[in-house]
Amino acid sequence: MKTVNEAYYKKLIEKFGAKNQIIVAIEELSELQKELCKYLRDKTNIRNISEEMADVEIMLEQLKLIFENETPVSIEKNYKLARTYERYLKD
Repeated sequence: MKTVNEAYYKKLIEKFGAKNQIIVAIEELSELQKELCKYLRDKTNIRNISEEMADVEIMLEQLKLIFENETPVSIEKNYKLARTYERYLKD
């Protein structure tokens, strides 16, 4: 089932091109990294972190469309979460 957001993401990819959206994704990841580093120094920018996390999530959704890999990403996420649970949380 397609969501409204998915339709928007597809339009953005069509308008700007896959290559450009990959570049934007890299930039957004870098901006989140920068805000997280600032937080570790002075803990004053939760709003900025929230904004950058939203940007990264938007770009990750576009990357899944570009690479047509939503299912493999979901499988990997589930596998890695289960593995982490087994390694660190299982009693």
